[in-house]
Amino acid sequence: MKKTNVPSVLKEMRGNEYQQQLAIELNVSRETVSKYENGRSKVPADIGRKLTKKYDNPKFAITLRNEYTGTGPRWLDGPNVDLHRSAVREKTIEEMNEAIEQLAKTSLVKPLRNVEHFEMQDIENTLDELVEAQTAIDHLVAIVCMDAGINYVDLWDKHYRSLASNGYLALGGAR
Repeated sequence: MKKTNVPSVLKEMRGNEYQQQLAIELNVSRETVSKYENGRSKVPADIGRKLTKKYDNPKFAITLRNEYTGTGPRWLDGPNVDLHRSAVREKTIEEMNEAIEQLAKTSLVKPLRNVEHFEMQDIENTLDELVEAQTAIDHLVAIVCMDAGINYVDLWDKHYRSLASNGYLALGGAR
């Protein structure tokens, strides 16, 4: 299974821009950019943020998040994936419906330390469905942003501001 990774997406994003041009913008050497693109060095968090903002590439953002945490969706690039927005929309609806159905029949009322084995299996199945829905949702947002020219970074910034204004998020630290 081929894994989409930060170096390959970075090369793809840079396109015809010279490594030296990018290096100047990032305040690093051309050799450092080469190391990022060849996987000899990991892209540091601050450089990752600069690249995400510069290119506003959802594929890069998703790939970077997965590469650093080992969690969250991976960019779908297998032989059976159809990343046309209408196909992604339909798959997202399917995955969300499955997740909602599974979540509706899963009880989370009793303390989890007291659940029976069969109940824990039901909880794990629910989490599996939610992760599948999350992958679909992330791809739908990414694909529509790319196709419609909607700024992915600005979309998330707007969301974070909304969470903060509603008291769900304390903004103030560096991101």
